[in-house]
Amino acid sequence: QVQLAESGGGSVQAGGSLRLSCVASGVTYSNYYMGWFRQAPGKEREGVAASDYDETPIYVDSVKGRFTISKDNAKNTLYLQMNNLKPEDTAMYYCAAGPPRKFLSSPMALSEYKYWGQGTQVTVSS
Repeated sequence: QVQLAESGGGSVQAGGSLRLSCVASGVTYSNYYMGWFRQAPGKEREGVAASDYDETPIYVDSVKGRFTISKDNAKNTLYLQMNNLKPEDTAMYYCAAGPPRKFLSSPMALSEYKYWGQGTQVTVSS
């Protein structure tokens, strides 16, 4: 049984930093595409960052240069380092895992992912 658990969210002022973590059970990260998504109130969930088998990162344009996705395969932990946070980054952040050993043609698309965590809230004040 696959379970994903996010942590590290919180409230920060604009310009601050947070590091989100996603610990997995039942998943060997090296076999999965992994992604971070977010959903702001009244908005659709969107892809923020993704990592393929080779840990090649993919980012949505709005976070490029500010966010970094990384994995620690030994700890089965996915990270999202978020720097220079902006109020528009305020959202619930979710980690997700794709089906095992499956190439994802659209790594930022929600429909590509099979497993989801419960989310961690990030609030950025101006």
